[in-house]
Amino acid sequence: MSTYRDLAHRSTARATVLRTVGTRERRSHLSAPRVPTVGIDIGGTKVMAGVVDADGQILEHLRTETPDKSKSPKVVEDTIVELVLDLSDRHDVHAVGIGAAGWVDAERSRVLFAPHLAWRDEPLRDALASRLAVPVMVDNDANTAAWAEWRFGAGRGEDHLVMITLGTGIGGAILEDGRVKRGKYGVAGEFGHMQVVPGGHRCPCGNRGCWEQYSSGNALVREARELAAADSPVAYNIIERVKGNVHEITGPLITELAREGDAMCVELFQDIGQWLGVGIANLAAALDPSCFVVGGGVSPAHDLLIGPARDAFRRQLTGRGYRPEARIAKAQLGPEAGMVGAADLARLVARRFRRANRRRVERHERYERYAQAIRNTRTSTPEQEPPS
Repeated sequence: MSTYRDLAHRSTARATVLRTVGTRERRSHLSAPRVPTVGIDIGGTKVMAGVVDADGQILEHLRTETPDKSKSPKVVEDTIVELVLDLSDRHDVHAVGIGAAGWVDAERSRVLFAPHLAWRDEPLRDALASRLAVPVMVDNDANTAAWAEWRFGAGRGEDHLVMITLGTGIGGAILEDGRVKRGKYGVAGEFGHMQVVPGGHRCPCGNRGCWEQYSSGNALVREARELAAADSPVAYNIIERVKGNVHEITGPLITELAREGDAMCVELFQDIGQWLGVGIANLAAALDPSCFVVGGGVSPAHDLLIGPARDAFRRQLTGRGYRPEARIAKAQLGPEAGMVGAADLARLVARRFRRANRRRVERHERYERYAQAIRNTRTSTPEQEPPS
């Protein structure tokens, strides 16, 4: 649909997103317009864009590599715009939602910090809205993934849900009574940087002993490489597989060997899963949700992790035996969850945008009727003869 390129040259007033998306998201999504929207999931390695309908079904999606973090913010912005315009040529898109791997402010307009991108207090929402001429919503990618799982996946029917996203690190999100809890400054849910081992492994965040240093894709690969570099007897199988090139050991390779029954790789997953359960028990003590949904980039290996995590959770849970245990579930939507959730949250903005447009049209129509009435009055009144 080429009209997007035409609209981009018009007044940016039509592209201005109303700043209040609304606090009653639980009810809002039920009355949101059933129109297609675009969801964008921006991670450290890929940008995924897709057109999603009101039932969470992906109509079409595109994927490209994430620009290097040394590139200017405009390079990432250009990538997003190109993907949206490409999709809009074939779909009637009404809004765009962005799920960004970084800290997003409480207004959901600026990316305060993104570890894998050159975004530092970047006004992403307004920059994109002015170029796309449709409403734009920006949120943290874990928040959008959690929303998708609550709406369409493993968290349906839950009133108190916590999402854990396992990838290179750990992200997370909190939903309570159908509302994403973003915190006062918009950066709630950074569970991966809870300290679980004082003085432990150094984390890229600058601290030591963060949870994600013990239960994440990075932790899994680090442990395997350390054993291989030490020429440990338990690592001979994986050393042979990479022909001695330790740096070629990756998460997918460890997963493959674990499924083949390699003892070291199975044990590594058990260790990662146990640390996952410890962190979940800590979150249960603090938040007391009814359900934990575990998703993210390591989702292909969830069956190797969830069992050990549940065992450790039951052993570490405060008040165990005297309180209900939260359910620990595998995410159902896979790596597309962040994209689907971003599109669905954008649909709430599309409704308000459509209402604002309708009010402007109604005001214009009232003015036109009034002006026409004045013109009719003037033409129907006979002109008086000038005095002689």
